[in-house]
Amino acid sequence: MSTERFRLVLVSAGTSDPSSTRLLADRTADRVTALAARRGHEVTTGVTELREISADLSTALVSQLITPKLQHAITALAEADGIVAAAPVYKASPSGLFSSFFHVLDNDLLIGKPVVLAATAGTARHALVADDQMRPMFAYLRTMTAPTSLFAAPEDWSDPALNTRIDRAAVELVLLMESGFAAKNKDESWQSYQHEYGSAGGTETAIDLDTDLMRLATGGSAS
Repeated sequence: MSTERFRLVLVSAGTSDPSSTRLLADRTADRVTALAARRGHEVTTGVTELREISADLSTALVSQLITPKLQHAITALAEADGIVAAAPVYKASPSGLFSSFFHVLDNDLLIGKPVVLAATAGTARHALVADDQMRPMFAYLRTMTAPTSLFAAPEDWSDPALNTRIDRAAVELVLLMESGFAAKNKDESWQSYQHEYGSAGGTETAIDLDTDLMRLATGGSAS
């Protein structure tokens, strides 16, 4: 197996410093790095702390203005080979800060990218949020989401089962990164996806005129 260098990006929506959300993301990244090294690969890790760009996200949501700090975070994801997306859970949902960040992303940015979903909460009652609330959003963004999601309530940190789940998720992420699926998919089947005008960093500029809506807009009739 040839040696590869992977870029891993952690997206943490924890609001405290330190935060359990960031801790879960860091533990996952450490296992990804160690497991990749065993397979002869090198992993470089970058971190996007969403609390540091909360004002930039608010600006983007109300005005569509992308500030330089927010653009830096977006570019990091665009260049990533793998992502760990970690959110605290409030009222049975990932935090608004977490959701807002992914809401402002170009819909084409993460197509095929490997992602591990992680969530933390103050009670085990929220254990299904990663799969029930977060996974559908990443399906909409067309990511290659790892089968194993992660969740940690206070009692989980001392439970060996958490480390077992982290190991399993890390293995899945390493294998997905090794596959190079995102790049191969973009090369071979990019045009088979539905894209918005101006998406993919402004590179998608083609307009399909052969639709009912466009025929009506140009004075014709729907088929």
